Amino acid sequence: MARDEDPGPGGGVGDWADAERLLRALGHAVIATDLEGRIVRWNDAAERLYGWTAEEILGRDIAEVTVPEAGQEHGDEIMRALRGGRPWSGGFTVVRKDGSTFSALVTDVGVRDDDGRLVGIVGVSTDLGHALRPLLARSSDAVLVTSRDGAVSYASPAFTRLFGWSPESVHGVRVQDLVHPDDRAVALGPPAPDRHGGPSAPECRLRCPDGSWRRVEMVVTDLLDDPAVAGRICNVRDVTERQEAQDRLAELNEQLETALASRVVIEQAKGVLAERRGISVDEAFRVLRKHARDRNASLKDVATAVVTLGLAP
Repeated sequence: MARDEDPGPGGGVGDWADAERLLRALGHAVIATDLEGRIVRWNDAAERLYGWTAEEILGRDIAEVTVPEAGQEHGDEIMRALRGGRPWSGGFTVVRKDGSTFSALVTDVGVRDDDGRLVGIVGVSTDLGHALRPLLARSSDAVLVTSRDGAVSYASPAFTRLFGWSPESVHGVRVQDLVHPDDRAVALGPPAPDRHGGPSAPECRLRCPDGSWRRVEMVVTDLLDDPAVAGRICNVRDVTERQEAQDRLAELNEQLETALASRVVIEQAKGVLAERRGISVDEAFRVLRKHARDRNASLKDVATAVVTLGLAP
């Protein structure tokens, strides 16, 4: 059947010639069927998305050519809703002419004649992957999308830029193989809520192609039951520099605490020695320092001996 031919008996959608320019201008696939599901309209974008030409597809049952076997029951439910006059929108797995499947974002609505009678159905669909990837590409966080078995199906530009993986080298790699073995239970296990009730962002070590490890925060969102995604989205934030800064701060705090403890015991030793010898605290300090230097000992050790053991230099 030609693209502009009347859909024939039972089509009921009417003459689509006036809509031809609009259908060709739309970037999304537009498919129209009669109430029995026979395809009566198939625009250029539908040809590109599904692989069928209008001549090949017009007049065929849409469920037979675009719905995979596993989705037939769900497709029947959607058709029943549409025949009842209820629109439907959401993610749905569809199949191309070559047998490959993809997640489509679909909106279906009923078409009514001038008397208000439902005479057909129009659906607009787009590849959800094409819609999702631009959003992820603009994310400041590194993002991985994984399949049900945990294999990476998409890596955002931020991920490849930050961690050195090329899209080709990371595609198909399991996320658990990127995470340090000691961190997998925390990073990939059920997320614990944070203090605000949202999902926590556990820290873990992520492997780079050169074998080095980067410390990251990883939040895994399970969308396996969402037909629009049917996978997991991993938001990854590199916190290596922050962790290194925290380590340096902890080391500095430890040094300050050690210095403070040393200063306290030295002051105590000065007081003990000054009282014992009847000298000033400044003179007591000079005695302590000379004793330490003469014996190649630390001033803290000499002061500790004075305070705790009662030894007098």
